[in-house]
Amino acid sequence: MTEKIRLREKIGYGLGDAASSMFWKIFGMYAAFFYTDVFGIDAKVAGIMFLAARLFDSFFDVGVGIVADRTRSRYGKYRPYLLWFAVPFAVMGVVTFFVPEFGATGKIIYACITYLAMMLVYSIINVPYASLLGAMSADPKERNSLSSYRMAFAFIGSFVTFMLLQPLIDFFAGKLNPENVAQAAENVSVSTLPMAWTLGVGAIGIICIALFLLSFSWTKERVQQIETEENASIKEDLLQLLQNSTWWILVAAGLAALLFNAVRDGVAIYFFRDYVSINYKMAGTGWDMTTIYFLVGQAANLLGVIVAPTLSARYGKKNTYMIAILTAGVFSVAFYFIPNNIEWILTLQFLISVCAGYVLPLLWSMFADIVDNEELKTGRRATGLIFSSSSMSQKLGWALGAGLNLLILGWFGYSETAAKNGLLQNEQTVFGEHLMISIFPAICCVLAFIGMFFYPLSDKKVKENTEELNRRRMGN
Repeated sequence: MTEKIRLREKIGYGLGDAASSMFWKIFGMYAAFFYTDVFGIDAKVAGIMFLAARLFDSFFDVGVGIVADRTRSRYGKYRPYLLWFAVPFAVMGVVTFFVPEFGATGKIIYACITYLAMMLVYSIINVPYASLLGAMSADPKERNSLSSYRMAFAFIGSFVTFMLLQPLIDFFAGKLNPENVAQAAENVSVSTLPMAWTLGVGAIGIICIALFLLSFSWTKERVQQIETEENASIKEDLLQLLQNSTWWILVAAGLAALLFNAVRDGVAIYFFRDYVSINYKMAGTGWDMTTIYFLVGQAANLLGVIVAPTLSARYGKKNTYMIAILTAGVFSVAFYFIPNNIEWILTLQFLISVCAGYVLPLLWSMFADIVDNEELKTGRRATGLIFSSSSMSQKLGWALGAGLNLLILGWFGYSETAAKNGLLQNEQTVFGEHLMISIFPAICCVLAFIGMFFYPLSDKKVKENTEELNRRRMGN
């Protein structure tokens, strides 16, 4: 019999991804704008930096997973990293969003070093955190529930970031330079005062530290490998992973789904400024229309996460994933053809985001299923290594999305000078932004659907694996 996971522990596990997501959304949705319009880097240069840093970091995840699998401490294998790296995580966020008084070349070097360092620290805390799911319970239903709590709190964390970041930046801008109060009230974008960004991200970082420490305190590792690991070979683990066709299929499907999110989210702030062009601030909050768009998306994501376990229990994980991602693609195509009307835009954003909310918890739960399947085949429970691959697909998706967004913007003629002077972009650039928030994400949905079509682990097979592993553990 597997131990029932109590509500507080599920919440505690979710708090870890709330912390991760608070920063991840800053990097996914605001970093491009920060580097082009605040830091002052050319869009193509920033795009290359995003691609290079995140591609390197993606493969770094595998090394973190291998180390985590071999960690020995009184706190377990994976939990200790939440304790050890909570503060470095927040500190690196502040350092990354600091704009030094360097020349153009010096600023590019500083941006590359700090951005890469931030991504590495993110991996060191997030890969063990993701792996913790496979160590908390051996029950697929409990893992599905934990995964849903994780995604629910991830979206809650993102929601909090969207509620707080823009008002925080505008608040600090007003304190540092009162002239920015009038600017913030008139401009549809957040202030571009550099130190306001540093302080705003720092405030979010303090919240992240508290959430990571609570996640560490409220969770527990239970699942032990059947055989001992003293003779475990890193080379063998890697070879077995690379020969695992089920893993390759899920990584590909996950990569396409995450690329879908990265492309849509990364271009939104440009799309609203240059295409929608609504000069609006919500009274009492300081939220502009872009922030409201993000908040609607996060609320819809959360709704999708909440419903996902019920739908997957009825229709199966694979079928639920395929239906959700294909529906998101259809709505994304529709996004291109709707009128430039905020009611239509927010309605489509809600529908697309509900579908996206179904997908992510299913992905994480499926990676846990692959851990079980691999243990039955090889006798090795390489939880950290396999979950690091899920983090790798996430990083690759965001890397390609963020990098391609900036490269495509540059290709469509994006002008940092026009942005700095408060001018709109040319028609070619605006057309490109329109494609990037609608048609390009739809293509990613089709690729994710095709990948999942070939995924071989049915719910019946997962149940059989769980029962066999439980028999082996009870027999030891």
